[in-house]
Amino acid sequence: MYREEQLKALLAGRRILIAGYGREGKSAERLIQRLVPEVQYSVATQVESGKWKVESGEWREDWPFDMVIKSPGIPTFQFSIFNFQLTSLTDLFLQVYGDMTIGVTGTKGKSTTASLIHHLLPGSILAGNIGIPLFDILDDLREDSIVVAELSCHQLENIYRAPHISVLLNLFQEHLDHYESYMGYKMAKMQIALKQQAGDHFFYCTDNEELRILIENLKLKIESAMHPYTLNDISDEEHELLKSCPLAGEHNRSNALVACRVASLVACQPIFNFQFPISNFKGLRHRLEKVGVYHGITWYNDSISTIPEATINAVRALGRVDTLILGGFDRGIDYTPLVDFLREHPIQNLVFVGQAGRRIHSSLLTPHSSLVENDYTKIVPWCAAHTPQGGTVLLSPAAASYDAFKNFEHRGDFYTEQIMKL
Repeated sequence: MYREEQLKALLAGRRILIAGYGREGKSAERLIQRLVPEVQYSVATQVESGKWKVESGEWREDWPFDMVIKSPGIPTFQFSIFNFQLTSLTDLFLQVYGDMTIGVTGTKGKSTTASLIHHLLPGSILAGNIGIPLFDILDDLREDSIVVAELSCHQLENIYRAPHISVLLNLFQEHLDHYESYMGYKMAKMQIALKQQAGDHFFYCTDNEELRILIENLKLKIESAMHPYTLNDISDEEHELLKSCPLAGEHNRSNALVACRVASLVACQPIFNFQFPISNFKGLRHRLEKVGVYHGITWYNDSISTIPEATINAVRALGRVDTLILGGFDRGIDYTPLVDFLREHPIQNLVFVGQAGRRIHSSLLTPHSSLVENDYTKIVPWCAAHTPQGGTVLLSPAAASYDAFKNFEHRGDFYTEQIMKL
């Protein structure tokens, strides 16, 4: 294992609690058992009111834990009354391997952008929030390895060392159920720049107003080289390059632009060298994914869209949308931008799902054909019956899925299954 001693030094002699037993918690436990099997540790999930359910390892009520490895799904503020080092799998990984890591974050587009960079840099290793725990790639690391890590706000909030190359795509209201304020969410994302060192590189999009203003206020605290980018100021070569990108929408052109600039920096190659590779990139599932044409109707699955801005971008990217499915779990996000957009760009049929959908419906109050329904086994046939031949149905909910599904992938898969049953 490359740099095994450095990683072992962070864990040896500690009394460790792994908080959360999902994909990352289990990965952390495997590492401890392999690397420092002599340490005292426990794995537990929080049930309620500070009570913990033991999942693995030893447990004694009088153990004074001095390190907690927190899983992303557990809010940090739940640990504010305790006195120990609060860390995470991402934090431990970056402390040892941050110098070989390209980190990508943002409210939307991080999976696509991280996958694009990985595609443009053959031999790189893709991991992180995209579904591969960082500790699970340790055996693949070598002295010349390049890790492309998709990083969520939850993974970034407790880091001491940011990636050598960081990309921050955008900031919108998201995860307000996890943070005490919107600023708390934004500052969690900003750790990807604030924890960089001199000699590191920070790419950020000035087309996003929230991000531009925040960085303007914090730029004196950023030690790394800053690389702002915008679609409004690109070279002729980059303009031709982006014509080759198969992904629809201005937001994806922006993602492709920064992916190519990062790849150009890392590979020390001119940016036009990436024109052919980017033309071969296949989009990810649940992201403006074309399910197919059934009954003369084109169906799209954009279940990843959990905020208003993502839905607006999806509608603009497709150009024509006859039926739009909105809503799901309500996290208190401001839907005014989406409501204003739908008033200015009316869509023939609208479906409103869950509490978020009902809140959008109550704000919109349009004469359009609409359905208020939670059951996708009823929603999909209704869309088929009300969408004209040659038309388009788009699932782009602008809301999370947790009221009815495990995650956005589950929602997108179930929607696709219902289409296949028509």
